[in-house]
Amino acid sequence: MAVDFQTSKTRENLMRAFAGESQARNRYTIAAGAAKKQGLYSIQQVFLFTADQERAHAERFYDLLKNLSGTTIVISGGYPVDHFDSVPELLEKAKHNEMEEADDVYQAFGNAAKEEGFLEAASTFFQIAEIEAIHGRRFGKLAEMLKQDKYFECENGGQWMCMNCGHIQSGKMVPQVCPVCRYERGYFIPVEIAPYLGFDFVKKTN
Repeated sequence: MAVDFQTSKTRENLMRAFAGESQARNRYTIAAGAAKKQGLYSIQQVFLFTADQERAHAERFYDLLKNLSGTTIVISGGYPVDHFDSVPELLEKAKHNEMEEADDVYQAFGNAAKEEGFLEAASTFFQIAEIEAIHGRRFGKLAEMLKQDKYFECENGGQWMCMNCGHIQSGKMVPQVCPVCRYERGYFIPVEIAPYLGFDFVKKTN
């Protein structure tokens, strides 16, 4: 039996998702400020990069509510307060939230939309869940590297990219300043996490 969108669970879930993504965008923007204060400029950029993708998710969910323009959707829900000074803790909480969305929240929302016959909404929930899992794994990797003091060092040798000028630094440790642009080491990011760059584009060291 067809479900009226105006009385559906999917309508409420889309608004919950819109609210959640909007809040995530703001949380990551605030977290980026904390990373900047601690000189972790590359992690600041990761937070901002992810925040902009959360904006895109919010916009997509909001688009699916377009036919209800002019109405008000009342929802209830819980949203995290992750206001910490510790950047590793901010990253770990972000990982938890992203994986919760990926594994639980958006799966449940997608299943409900599918049952109600709103297949476009269901597909959107499932697709964005996959993206949130990528966000979660990335945040988790960054937190792990920082906590183990492996973000700027690699005992067996590694490669980092300066996010200011693009210089690739090879060795066991990032220098205090980039040898090309002279920006401080906080602008370096491990190559495997650097945006727009994969190992196939980097000359390997012997």
